[in-house]
Amino acid sequence: MSVKSKSAVKRHKQSEVRRLRNKSVKSSVRTCAKKYVAAVQAKDEAVASAKLKELVKELDTAGSKGILTKNAVSRKKSRMMKLYNASFAAAN
Repeated sequence: MSVKSKSAVKRHKQSEVRRLRNKSVKSSVRTCAKKYVAAVQAKDEAVASAKLKELVKELDTAGSKGILTKNAVSRKKSRMMKLYNASFAAAN
């Protein structure tokens, strides 16, 4: 890498660290969402409820850190709640 200033090198290192950290958080959100959807499809309300709570926490954390935008977080939470209600409202 041919850069002219030390500050450019430092900024590159910082952005790389942040990129990897953000990637990790996004990955954990996606994993959590997959586990939740699997629980809903298995018709296991207790597990799905717990996974939904965990997913909402992960999404809120990612949103507060600025990794996901607040609109994206709201949209994902809304869709997951809608899935839960559609799946288990008839059972109650």
